[in-house]
Parts: sequence; C-alpha cells; structure tokens
Amino acid sequence: MRPKAEQTRFTPPALDTAWLPDDLLPCVEFHGHLCPGLVIGYCATKLAMQRLGIGRAEDEELIAIVENDSCAVDAVQVLTGCTFGKGNLKFLDHGKMAFTFATRRDGRSVRLLYRPQLLPKGQTMPEEHQRAWTIKQLLTHDRLELFEIQDDVLCELPPRAQCYETIWCDACGERTMATRIETIDEKKLCAACRDQTLPIQSNERKPE
Repeated sequence: MRPKAEQTRFTPPALDTAWLPDDLLPCVEFHGHLCPGLVIGYCATKLAMQRLGIGRAEDEELIAIVENDSCAVDAVQVLTGCTFGKGNLKFLDHGKMAFTFATRRDGRSVRLLYRPQLLPKGQTMPEEHQRAWTIKQLLTHDRLELFEIQDDVLCELPPRAQCYETIWCDACGERTMATRIETIDEKKLCAACRDQTLPIQSNERKPE
C-alpha cells in the first residue's frame, strides 16, 4: 500500500507588532489586544475615510453606523473619533460585519460589507498560528477586494445629537430621557420598566 501523503502545514512567522501600521497601535491599546476583528474594523475605516476624503472627526462632522457590536467597532471609534458620547456613532443590531460612514460636509456616504471568503484558503496550521496568519492577510490584502462597497447609500443623514428633558419614571422612580418614556395605563414608564428588562423594584419616587 502506498503511504498517505502528509498534509502540508504552514507556519507563519510570528507577528511582530513593530511591523504593524502606526495608526493601528492606538486601536490595539484602546481595545486591549490585537485580533482579526479589530483589524477588520481598522481596514474598513481606513478604506472608507480614504474614499470619502476625510480625517478624524473633532465633533459630529463624521458619522459612523455599525451593524455589529464586535471588536471591529473599537477601531472605528479610535480612527474616526465617532463615539456614543458624541452621538455620531450609531449601532444597528443586524449581526453583519458592515460599516457605513458619512460626512456632513457634503452628505457623501459609503457602506462596506466584509467578505471573508476572499482571504486565501487551503492552508493548514495550528490554531495558535491562525490569528497571526489572518491578521497578516487582512493587512496585506487589497482592501478593495476585502469589502463589498456601496457609495452614497444614505438618502438622509441622522440628526445631530440633542439634549432632551428628563422626567421621572412612575415605576422605578428614576429620571429618564423624555424621548424614552412611554405612557401605559396613565403611567409614565421607562423602557426598562415597560419591558421588565431590569430587576428594579418600584420606588414610586417623585421630585421634591
């Protein structure tokens, strides 16, 4: 009998962080570790900002809409300056590795959907090497091929962040943004009490 052919194993070189792009390092520091998800967000953001001809946002001039809550979003925040606190980072719970960026300067926008099937396949390697291999492939692959790109996808930009009045929830007694209060059976309820998503006991507290 002919001996079975040995399966080819590929061992990539160790990932040297000195080789990483300089602007990826702050993303790693913010996120806490280097991983493929973070690099996907990095690549998507770099491509979008180049395509729109924009730099990092100081205020709300740039908008980012993410359709996942993965590691990738941390790179989006660091590179674009879009954050929940400034109101220019929007989260859509679609479970897709998709990112939309828009600029208030001229209303242009671009959506990028990650296409993992375009990375090279067929290599067999130990699990501990897979992460380094994937990161190197992401950083060296043509970004135009890594993503499905749609230009000018937003018909209307999200409104700028606003400050709203806060009122008391009649169930938990906690002050809540007025736009998040719903009146049910003549009671003003916050979303947590309405949906019973938090184990909060009713305080029936009122302002003095």
